[in-house]
Amino acid sequence: MAGNHSVLNGEGRPLNDEHWLDAEQPGKRAGNSRPPAIIRTNAFATKSIVRRLDEAVVESVFRAYWKESLMSGVRVLVGTRKGAFILTSDEKREQWDVSEPLFAGWEIYHLKGSSVDPNRVYASQSSGWFGQTIQRSDDGGKSWEPVGNEFTYDGVPGTHQWYDGTQHPWEFTRVWHLEPSLTEVDTVYAGVEDAALFRSVDGGGSWQELSGLREAKGNLWQPGAGGMCLHTIVQDPTNLDRMFVAISAAGTFRTDDAGKTWTPLNKGLRSDFELPDPTADVGHCVHNIAMHPSRPDVLFMQKHWDVMRSDDAGDSWHEVSGNLPSDFGFPISVHAHEPETIYVVPIKSDSEHFPPDGKLRVYRSRTGGNEWEALTNGLPQNDCYVNILRDAMSVDQLDSCGIYFGTTGGQVYASSDSGDSWNTIVRDLPAVVSVEVQTLP
Repeated sequence: MAGNHSVLNGEGRPLNDEHWLDAEQPGKRAGNSRPPAIIRTNAFATKSIVRRLDEAVVESVFRAYWKESLMSGVRVLVGTRKGAFILTSDEKREQWDVSEPLFAGWEIYHLKGSSVDPNRVYASQSSGWFGQTIQRSDDGGKSWEPVGNEFTYDGVPGTHQWYDGTQHPWEFTRVWHLEPSLTEVDTVYAGVEDAALFRSVDGGGSWQELSGLREAKGNLWQPGAGGMCLHTIVQDPTNLDRMFVAISAAGTFRTDDAGKTWTPLNKGLRSDFELPDPTADVGHCVHNIAMHPSRPDVLFMQKHWDVMRSDDAGDSWHEVSGNLPSDFGFPISVHAHEPETIYVVPIKSDSEHFPPDGKLRVYRSRTGGNEWEALTNGLPQNDCYVNILRDAMSVDQLDSCGIYFGTTGGQVYASSDSGDSWNTIVRDLPAVVSVEVQTLP
């Protein structure tokens, strides 16, 4: 253990580093959450003194020691317009290894790792020439194999609304988002264009549509500027039957019965410039939603315009844009350990997709919205005209929460201190489409 730890003995005098030789091995980390009762010391710290040490002090010392000895790491999965990249680092997040491009030349809309088995990673590979392919890795991205790629709408798909208001047949184009199950390693969900939700229970080998979603007024859904895509899937860790999805341009929806039926969740949203009825039940262009797993009834939303919040599992929404310089943007994320701390990246407008005033600023609210502070340390503050897409921001689970985002200019930025300062992990990649982070044991 390095450093001068101010640990006191039973008589109020400090025990410095030389008093600590080692400790009895506590066993496997997962099976023993408390420090050992016996500490071996040298002659400067007798057993009687050690016994009088406050238990909380002993516990804090050993937690620090174990943390240093069993350091975690992070794996950042980056999808771009011309391939995928895997960026890895240890817990300090100071030095990064950058992989060679994977699936070079292909659009990689999304990569996502399983929380059940971190070595299981899925990728959505797409090309205007060669179509759609789902790839799976079982070794953390070192090797890949194509898996099932048949996405067939259930029954007679019917039609949805087109740009000009006419009806248009449902047509599969690509997979926008992959979301592995929180509990089953072989279960994974896929959000696709034209908007629908598919599920695989055999590791991506075959896919079945959860067609109840399109029964939630699917005939009134219409494409946004990027197509009619299901781009966000959020699972409730406390209720495996509950899931939320977001669709451009249809809105947000929730199932409480494992995908059989769905409810539109758009009360409180206004789309004055996009819809004939600004408060319609469906048709809103929701860009992203986020949840902290400890509070599954609280949702945050980055809408086409407006940053929104729900405190009742999406049944109603209210605006929390507050003092943001622009409330247009794409991603929104929640701090790993602070449920009221959220992050957005304001973009000038829906026609000018770059930061206001050419200054790249992440905004953080520690109050769940309304009150925002600009985070600029390490980010370019002049002549910066990049965009940050909806799936291109993520957080890790380390004690000092890391925030990551990628830009259409090919930069990937990281903060290891909750956004107070930023560093560039890599630059000059193809335009970044998605960023996901795995916290590794």
